[in-house]
Amino acid sequence: MTPPRIPPPGADSWPLLHAHSLTVRPLRPEDVDLLVRLGLGMTPESRHNRFLGAVRFTPQLLERLLHVDFGRDLALVATVALEGREVPVGVVRYVRLADDATAEFAMTVADAWQGCGIGRLLLERLIGLARERAIRALVGDVLATNEPMLRLARAAGFAVHPHAEGATLKRIERDLEDEFAAFVGRTAPGTDSEA
Repeated sequence: MTPPRIPPPGADSWPLLHAHSLTVRPLRPEDVDLLVRLGLGMTPESRHNRFLGAVRFTPQLLERLLHVDFGRDLALVATVALEGREVPVGVVRYVRLADDATAEFAMTVADAWQGCGIGRLLLERLIGLARERAIRALVGDVLATNEPMLRLARAAGFAVHPHAEGATLKRIERDLEDEFAAFVGRTAPGTDSEA
């Protein structure tokens, strides 16, 4: 069954550290400059963690990242205003899988803004919008060495599992219909199957 066509969400703002305001809005095709600046501001390790290997921001990759079918998928950019300029600090997205009830997600927070709660806020926003759009589960692949992302995933109610492709990856999963995880922000005791 094909999900109903839903327009992209509006922009939301939250106060942030150092008197900044964080704005989260849909990523648009004209945001190419923001996406490139976010990529350039990432360390090689952060780019490796996000893309599970080395990556170059080619025109083809940028095209794929910026053109989102919001009736099916979702991509949000988080920005702050610094000296009158919109500065990208994070991106979160999901892409529906073939069953239309599960979506694979990915997230990036700029190195200079990590530890400010942006990752948690973006993930919570993504979970809420995924629920509104009848997605029943979110999944993602994370490098086993990416401890900050694995900690964030556990705190947000994701179970961490061994990955079918080997020990260098972990598979994280969140059942969006699980009331326990929704209420306390973590998986029920005993559901984290990581060895």
